Amino acid sequence: MSQPAPPRVAPMSRKDGPRAPGFTANRRLDTDEVLAVLLHEGVLTEADTKRVRNSQRGAGRSEVHPLVMIANAKLEHAQAPGTAVNLEYLPEWIARHAALPHERIDPTKIDVSAVGQVVTATYATKYRILPIAISDTELTVATSEPFDTRWIADIGHITRREIHRVVANPLDVNRYLMEFYGVTRAVRKAKDDKDGKPQEESKLLNFEQLLQLGETGELGADDQHIVRIVDWLLQYAYDQRASDIHLEPRRDIGRVRFRIDGVLHKVFELPAAVMSAVTARIKILGRMDIAERRRPQDGRIKMRTVGGREVEMRLSTMPTAFGEKCVMRIFDPELVMKNFSQLGFSPPEEAMWKAMIERPHGIVLVTGPTGSGKTTTLYSTLKHIATPDINVCTIEDPIEMVAPDFNQMQVQVNIDLTFAAGVRTLLRQDPDIIMVGEIRDLPTAEMAVQASLTGHLVLSTLHTNDAPSAVSRLLDLGVAHFLIQSTVAGIVAQRLVRKLCTHCRKPGPVDPAKWKLLTGDFGFPAPTLAMVPVGCPECRKTGFLGRTAIYEMMPISPALRALIQPSLDLPLFRAAAIREGLRPLCLSAAEQVAKGITTVEEVLGVLPTSAE
Repeated sequence: MSQPAPPRVAPMSRKDGPRAPGFTANRRLDTDEVLAVLLHEGVLTEADTKRVRNSQRGAGRSEVHPLVMIANAKLEHAQAPGTAVNLEYLPEWIARHAALPHERIDPTKIDVSAVGQVVTATYATKYRILPIAISDTELTVATSEPFDTRWIADIGHITRREIHRVVANPLDVNRYLMEFYGVTRAVRKAKDDKDGKPQEESKLLNFEQLLQLGETGELGADDQHIVRIVDWLLQYAYDQRASDIHLEPRRDIGRVRFRIDGVLHKVFELPAAVMSAVTARIKILGRMDIAERRRPQDGRIKMRTVGGREVEMRLSTMPTAFGEKCVMRIFDPELVMKNFSQLGFSPPEEAMWKAMIERPHGIVLVTGPTGSGKTTTLYSTLKHIATPDINVCTIEDPIEMVAPDFNQMQVQVNIDLTFAAGVRTLLRQDPDIIMVGEIRDLPTAEMAVQASLTGHLVLSTLHTNDAPSAVSRLLDLGVAHFLIQSTVAGIVAQRLVRKLCTHCRKPGPVDPAKWKLLTGDFGFPAPTLAMVPVGCPECRKTGFLGRTAIYEMMPISPALRALIQPSLDLPLFRAAAIREGLRPLCLSAAEQVAKGITTVEEVLGVLPTSAE
């Protein structure tokens, strides 16, 4: 005896005429039903629906989600020309019919280890659901089948939590289902194997230099679980635009955090034993000593993404109370090698910078704290000036990114190849331009001075708060004042600030008190309106997307050279530099605020709180 048909839920009530097409409850979406409702509402035409049905016949009807099938047809809204009926439009449309909120999944906000324990991968795949948030009383589940509610009672009974449903893009649900449950399964299997045989260590030692991501197949396979976890982690970080990956061991559990646009996000937790194995795997990839866990080490990885792009990664390990902490900095060549406008230089700043770096000899310093973009500025500059008739040599610790246009040398303290020794060697290599990774001691500073005096242009970095302080820092290192006078051509200080998301920013007022705190006594007029953050799916609800640099340019003029003395009065020197044309970081930041690129609050968090 056949079962009665499930009830149908109409999207809207009709007083007269035939019943409007609707969706069947407690069942997956059906392509014909979805097309019927879209046709009834005037979103699609008869010709559009026929086109989708024709493509459906050869596509495997049961395998492809109806919304994906319709989106693949690349149709346009029949009543709203220019509006694409795609996977941005359709999930929101179906969510309105189901009276559910629509949400774009942000993987960095999901506690993968927690939600992966809610339901099995098989069950989640069957009903096309993905747990995305869990608390003591509530469980939020993303679904691409909003009318299929058969699973709600089961999960509510098992978890003893109130279930909240949101509608999400079916491709996102499917992708993160495979990724999250795959890596969770790999972690579990790796933990189960921790007392057994090591993870094919002999094979890992034969690792090739270029790491090809995405070749290990589906995550969670039964072999090489640690390898698969690392592969997923690196690819995941790259997909999320992370600049740094932090692996932080703790007593029982390890944390994985990504730095995105300068802000750290917790993305995953690993058992302590698995975290130790993951760190060992990364050390092998970076050609580091896996047996040595008592001292810091540096390494590098070159990887190729699934899309074919090669990316450099710099590794650093540090012993902590609960094991080795590992930080991986990601250098995307397409992001590091920028032209001057992309770096954030204004036209006057670009002209001033070019005047510094196009000198035949002298020292040009870039200053700023760690993570302020000094490497990007130097590499982009070297790329600009490294023509076939120019010999560019660098000495770095470590080499941040291998570039084919430069001759790069790595500092190796264990064999007495220091910065100073490296510069001494480079002077015998007939260089035109020398880049010293960092001036951190007197021997390095003296060799940079000698290189400049013998007719070379030297680019280097210092860790100071602003440009004038760099002169004081060189004096503190022990460099003679007359050598600084004769060699230093210019100093640039920089910071990175987050840019407002162009998709959601809106005009807003400027707080006069905060503007005064930023600009001090320089008299920079406050804009009547600036831009303020809002938050949207594109920027992960933060209101900011990407970063830009702000600069403080200080060419060393004759007047400033005369003030460089053994007992340098830094406030007096800074005031003289301002009279000579120095635009402090705070004014550069204020200009970016006035242009609507960033906010006063953002730059105040990066710069000193007073304009000096």
